[in-house]
Amino acid sequence: MNALQELRRPVVWWTRAGIALGAVGAVTTLVPFIGIAELGRALLNGGDTTQVAVVIAVALVVGFLCNGGALTLTHVADAKLQAVLRRRIVERLGKVPLGWYSDTNSGAVRKAAQDDIDELHHLLAHHDVEMTGAIVLPVAGIGYLCWLDWRLALLAIVTLPVYVVAYGFMMRGFADKMRQLDNGFSRVSTAIVEFVHGITVVKVFGQAGKAHRSYQRAVGEYGERYAGWVQPILRLEALTSMALSAPVVALVSLAGGTWFVGNGWVSPIDVLAEVLVAIVVPTTLLTLNQGMTAQRKAVAAAERIVQLLDTPTLPVPERPEEPQGHQVEFDDVSFSYDGTTKVLSGVSLMCAPGTVTALVGSSGAGKSTLAKLVPRFYDVTAGAVRIGGVDVRNIAPDVLYRKVGFVLQEVQLLHGTVSDNIRLGRPQATDEEVSEAAKAARIHDRIMALPQGYDTVDAAFSGGEAQRVSIARALLADTPILVLDEATAYADPESEAQIQDALSVLARGRTVLVIAHRLATIAGVDQIVVLDEGAVVERGTQEELLAAGGRYARMWEAHSEVVVP
Repeated sequence: MNALQELRRPVVWWTRAGIALGAVGAVTTLVPFIGIAELGRALLNGGDTTQVAVVIAVALVVGFLCNGGALTLTHVADAKLQAVLRRRIVERLGKVPLGWYSDTNSGAVRKAAQDDIDELHHLLAHHDVEMTGAIVLPVAGIGYLCWLDWRLALLAIVTLPVYVVAYGFMMRGFADKMRQLDNGFSRVSTAIVEFVHGITVVKVFGQAGKAHRSYQRAVGEYGERYAGWVQPILRLEALTSMALSAPVVALVSLAGGTWFVGNGWVSPIDVLAEVLVAIVVPTTLLTLNQGMTAQRKAVAAAERIVQLLDTPTLPVPERPEEPQGHQVEFDDVSFSYDGTTKVLSGVSLMCAPGTVTALVGSSGAGKSTLAKLVPRFYDVTAGAVRIGGVDVRNIAPDVLYRKVGFVLQEVQLLHGTVSDNIRLGRPQATDEEVSEAAKAARIHDRIMALPQGYDTVDAAFSGGEAQRVSIARALLADTPILVLDEATAYADPESEAQIQDALSVLARGRTVLVIAHRLATIAGVDQIVVLDEGAVVERGTQEELLAAGGRYARMWEAHSEVVVP
């Protein structure tokens, strides 16, 4: 609840004004019902009905204006809050370390930034006004009946305890039941995914029936559990809800009212007023119930949004330093993701300007982690990573990303035109510069074959083509330091050759750090560094490492046996 209150703080006065108008609107909603009774009283007594009719008409107009104004204010508050929250999320996500995006499920970010903010919409734009009306209307009605006669007020709510007791019984163990149903539905979802993903295999081996039975069993168990809980509740709900139905409430009120009139406690017109108010009161219970459900959802959504907004940001130096040159140095670097298990240990390495350094090693050796320390995907646990003699932690982020570019295995093309995607690193680039970058990346001809060329929105590229678009992007950004995470890992032979040509152009004259999986692609680099369990075990040129007969030589031999049968 505290998280929700904190998020709502920027628009709290808008919502309070909406609540105030909603309260007035709720009271005026009651006036026509009371007015009908007063009209009857005036007619029976031979009095003037004009004044009562005018009051009813004014109340209807005022109620319409107040309710409309209340919802207008709360919708404006909702729009303002959504804008504020989305700006805050964008601002926060723009300051978090790049490695956070690798570790975080994009679905969780989307849920917080879109779904959870939408969950706040009903609470802010509707819930407050509706809940105010659901509380003020019955309270005002019961207050009016108390003014007429306290016995009429009790008569109006005499059936309410029946539903309240039954509702409490129905909600016993609700949280536990919902957890059980969630678990059951998760098993159904898993069975569906397994059946769909594995349908080719099970059909080939003639096991489609068995796979289908697994799905049927999961659905059957879920259905039985759901029906076992819901059916008794539905029967009880059907019976107890009758206590709040208009015919039952009216019948009880008329019966009790007749008794009251017979005893001379109230007049028949007073009973008419009680019946009209008593019929209105139960309708507010559904609103209250829905409001509590919306409140629970909004509280959970607010907690997730606050958690996202509290994501630690990348530390920014108060007095940033300017790198002198483009040399990359790893000085006794150690790193741990969790603070206990070391992924890198005591790595020292120098990458001179204009040279290509390749990082090789088995899976999990720390290659990608080491390379990602240069653009500050993460900060080192110990030691330092320096660019131009300056610790990357002391370089302003905007300066760092003008110095360091990277091309990763998994290409991310954004929604927009091909030209927009290439310009991402340098938005002010001219069309000619974009075209030249695409030509150097060997992707210009493919782009020109698209329906609108460079203006094509969300173009459908193959994996190798998308990789060349990302290389064109890096070429246009023209950063002097470049980190390449094996850009040809998922490319077909033809695309691989074109990507290698593009990378040759991209690497020219830059300080390049390559994460290599295919040894044949890095045979001619200036320096090969072999990592094992987070430590440097060998370094040198291709010829030096092969002559040493160590770990790299064994890797090369194994690679050659695979490539050349």
